[in-house]
Amino acid sequence: MSDTAQVFEIPNLRLQRGMVLPQARLVYKTYGRLAQDRSNVILYPTSYGAQHHDTEWLIGPGRVLDPTDWFIIIPNMFGNGLSSSPSNAQPPFGPDRWPVVTHWDNVHAQRRLLAEVFGIEHLALIYGWSMGAQQALHWGAIFPDQVARICAVCGSARTSIHNRVFLEGVRATLTGDPAWTGTHFAAHPVRGLRAMGRVYAGWAMSQAFYREKLFETVGFASLEDFLVRSWEANFLRRDAHDLLASLETWLASDISDNAIYDGDLERALGAITARSIIMPGRTDLYFTPEDSALETAMMPDAVFRPIESIWGHRAGNPALNPEDEAVLRQAVQDLLSR
Repeated sequence: MSDTAQVFEIPNLRLQRGMVLPQARLVYKTYGRLAQDRSNVILYPTSYGAQHHDTEWLIGPGRVLDPTDWFIIIPNMFGNGLSSSPSNAQPPFGPDRWPVVTHWDNVHAQRRLLAEVFGIEHLALIYGWSMGAQQALHWGAIFPDQVARICAVCGSARTSIHNRVFLEGVRATLTGDPAWTGTHFAAHPVRGLRAMGRVYAGWAMSQAFYREKLFETVGFASLEDFLVRSWEANFLRRDAHDLLASLETWLASDISDNAIYDGDLERALGAITARSIIMPGRTDLYFTPEDSALETAMMPDAVFRPIESIWGHRAGNPALNPEDEAVLRQAVQDLLSR
């Protein structure tokens, strides 16, 4: 296990949409020990607005991903502020000029990291939540012979139209800040980020979550306290240009949008041979269980197993919810025990 994050540099990374990053940086962290035969690898990509230290809480003995027997790698998604992003880009790129980066680009860079740094050619499991689940399904479709198992939590193979409406609303809210110039923010957009957090809070948690006032059970004194200290705070700590860049990646997410499948989603899903568990949140408002059920039906070896929870999208990242964590842990155990 590395005590700190490492950096994998890729000179002249050619992106799917036709641009080149002259010196791409992929920041990653590992947990556990790589087996001599390299058969115990779990890849765990990051989600929207998250960096590896935000999501590593579920790694540990007895947790969802157990490093006692498994070698776990978290690669930070491009655009998340650690790997190559608008906030750390070198000219000619920067906050006011950043190319569209797709999950095709993310998973190809991750594949190079695995092969060139660790000599890994095969994954025992790829586990991901939200945009991490999108990357997991991209891996399964693009490199089907290299992925044995997939656990895709609260994500999708293609960003749905309704999900796009949500994202366009988030983008409009953030860029409504007075610091937005049309190409970048002239200053940290505090007003826009606070507004973004409040809009996001209404989508990420279910109606029942608020009706039952579950925020009061996890340390918040009131609804306003929850909105300020959880949602506003979560986005205020991020660079707004990075958040916009990651939104573009999310909007573009489609496992069939490449030369292999030419937009044929059914064929792309049908090519995923990995034994898979698809786990939407029953009350997720933007990665809906209905959308997940349609996609799962097109996969040859996939089980549809929704998380029966009123925590909405956050049922898939249950840092404050042991019941939902147990559901995720059981799914991983079921996959890895077969």
